[in-house]
Amino acid sequence: MAASERVLITGGAGFVGSHLADALAETGHRVVLFDNLEPQVHGPASTGRPAYLRPEHELVRGDIRDPAELGPVLRRSDVVFHFAAMVGVGQSMYQIRRYTEVNTLGVANLLQLLTDDPGGVRKVIAASSMSIYGEGAYDCPACGRVYPRLRAPKQLASHDWEPRCPTCHAALMPGPTDEDKPLFPTSIYAINKRDHEEMVLAWAAAYGVPAVALRFFNIYGSRQALSNPYTGVAAIFSGRLLHGQPPLIFEDGQQMRDFVHVSDVVHACRLAMEKADADYQVLNVGSGRPLSVLQVARALARELGSEVEPEVTEKFRAGDVRHCFADIRRIGDLLGYHPRVQFEDGLGELVAWVSQQQNVEDSVTEATRQLAARGLTR
Repeated sequence: MAASERVLITGGAGFVGSHLADALAETGHRVVLFDNLEPQVHGPASTGRPAYLRPEHELVRGDIRDPAELGPVLRRSDVVFHFAAMVGVGQSMYQIRRYTEVNTLGVANLLQLLTDDPGGVRKVIAASSMSIYGEGAYDCPACGRVYPRLRAPKQLASHDWEPRCPTCHAALMPGPTDEDKPLFPTSIYAINKRDHEEMVLAWAAAYGVPAVALRFFNIYGSRQALSNPYTGVAAIFSGRLLHGQPPLIFEDGQQMRDFVHVSDVVHACRLAMEKADADYQVLNVGSGRPLSVLQVARALARELGSEVEPEVTEKFRAGDVRHCFADIRRIGDLLGYHPRVQFEDGLGELVAWVSQQQNVEDSVTEATRQLAARGLTR
């Protein structure tokens, strides 16, 4: 691609988009951020430009579902990063229409505009999610690699947390999840994201416009919305600890996830933009390293100098998976991506950001109550 591109980032005033905008601007690209400044992300009083956005970034406030607002900025772009989305697995289960309108109809609107008038757009990179996998990949001592579905409520009610082999019911060993694993999304958000990436790639193949879908794992870092109870778990835990409240942990806390620093995600995005080797493909973006949720909560408490212990509830949420962490060989082979930031090293930046925030509302208790009231936690 040319040295200087006109890059549109939908959802660009948010956590990942703003970091990507900074990195692209530093290499000479002209960046436009299209964002509705969603109050749940930017705070209830969000009427203007977030303070962390650099002055050189053009910010256009608009709704991803509105062709009149999106069309003009789309037509003057060379590359599009589509990050705009409602984010929250639990919330998606009781705001079904809202999530589907923003996430699925939002990308449909973008693709329709590109179909009617592609302008100069020559590449689209879509933000997908590890949530579309459902449970991760496992190894059975008798049956080999297996892909279990959700654990039954009866099993979870007895605090028997680990998945069983779907064939022989033996205990399983979690393994890295690769991009060819069958997709078993377990929430409306995850279904939206699966549709999202498949729509982008199907459109790209039909019209010959290169596209890449990046399946992000659990991203953490500065600028993550502390007021949003449905954002990343590291930010949620940090916000609770900042208020002297214990992080709330479901099940026994030993469920494993893949935590990837935002700078590594930005690096992956830039590689997908600059190289053609992964065009028309899906790629995991993670650290490749599993960490338990309890490990993460305790590490954050240490960094914040807090003596508050996590509260392990031993309750479970509808649709939660036990273990899912990334196999990152494909993105390494195709794009030369290798994570640069270890979790222990990246925590300092997140904690510094958290410590600087003022008047952060702790909305986790209310979000947990909403889930319980609808029978989504037991």
